[in-house]
Amino acid sequence: MADSQENKQKEQNDVSEKKFMIEKIKERPVNKKKLLRRTLITASMAVIFGLVACFTFLVLEPVISNWLYPEEEPQVVVFPEDQDEMSPEQMLAENMQQENQSSQSTSAPSEVMEQEQIRELLSGIILNLDNYKQIYNALSQYVAEMNRSMVTVTGVSSGVDWFNNVNESKNQSSGVIIAQNGKQLLILTDYSPVKQADDIIVTFNEGTQADASLKEKDETTGLAVIAVELDTLNEDFLKNDITIATFGSSNIKDIAGLPVVALGRPMGTNGSLGYGIITSSASESAASDTTYRILQTNIVGSQNAGGVLFNLQGQVIGIITNGKSATDMKNMVCAYGITELKRHIEKMSNGEKFAYLGLKGVDVTEEANSELGVPYGAYITEVEMDSPAMLAGIQQGDVITGFGERVIISFDEYTNSLLSMKPGDSVELTIMRQSQQEYKEMKFDITLTVLK
Repeated sequence: MADSQENKQKEQNDVSEKKFMIEKIKERPVNKKKLLRRTLITASMAVIFGLVACFTFLVLEPVISNWLYPEEEPQVVVFPEDQDEMSPEQMLAENMQQENQSSQSTSAPSEVMEQEQIRELLSGIILNLDNYKQIYNALSQYVAEMNRSMVTVTGVSSGVDWFNNVNESKNQSSGVIIAQNGKQLLILTDYSPVKQADDIIVTFNEGTQADASLKEKDETTGLAVIAVELDTLNEDFLKNDITIATFGSSNIKDIAGLPVVALGRPMGTNGSLGYGIITSSASESAASDTTYRILQTNIVGSQNAGGVLFNLQGQVIGIITNGKSATDMKNMVCAYGITELKRHIEKMSNGEKFAYLGLKGVDVTEEANSELGVPYGAYITEVEMDSPAMLAGIQQGDVITGFGERVIISFDEYTNSLLSMKPGDSVELTIMRQSQQEYKEMKFDITLTVLK
């Protein structure tokens, strides 16, 4: 009996074990909504992380690059002050003195030759045909040397006509290499050919071409400075094939009669030239907030002339312009004096914009001061419409005697003071205004703008 119960119990245990062995493990049911939500969250986080990484890279990459590989800033371009210029007679006298000194055994200093001695020396010189050949051969060599600083500037513009054809137009002018700031070669040229150009191409004297960009412009004179990146030019070319022009002075005494060479496009075509002398420097051209001296020459050229005037020391003394000659001398080449332009060219070379007030004026003469009681300063002859000066209340006939903390006694001092300012700066002008036969002081706070 006991054995049968044990057998029965054993059979039941065997059946339980078999049931356990054939049980199936069921997978947990998938929650599709929860899976989709997690997938979206993961994808969103990946996108956000990518955006943050991109933004961080874009912001920090230049900082890190500049930190690891610091990029040098362009050097500030500063042109030296005017130096006394020598007349041809003085140069000849100096050369003869040097020859005499070299032939003498003593080293005692020689006295400077007087003007009468110079004239006597020159009167004894008789030139023949061979002398003239030597003179013009020397001038030819001089021109070849000066042309190393001259370039041709081409402004290329593209457009589409009525038939959907692409048209390309090119406008050319001459230019002169004036400086290099460690990163760029700077060239002074006319603004009109590059004003609306899509591309600017510079062709150097020996034929090399390079792309350029507009550095800054001066709407008043119609001049501009363009820049060629130095790393696009060959080092040997920079050392051996170009020359950076130097500036002379157009404000010297007795400049009339000074020999000059016009290079660029004085005859209306690039590469043309002319020899002559300065015949007059008495006239001036009034412009917004400045005046320019006009150098008149006896060089007969084109009414579309351009380029520069060099003296015989290889210095630029004028920038050729047109439309400034008298009506009966339209074909005579004339130029802006470089002395009055120097500060403007300096600002353009450094990419600085010009502050604008909108005044034209002249100096107060001794006669006006003594006879009419006009105080010394910048006498206002015209106030331009809608200019900051007009909106502030400055009138024609006012005399500017103070520019901020500076005392103004001439229009040139007003111009130089304004050139030291930037658009957006504010300045207090002190003016003297006539009222009931006497001048009374007034002050104006004016915010400077940009000439448009």
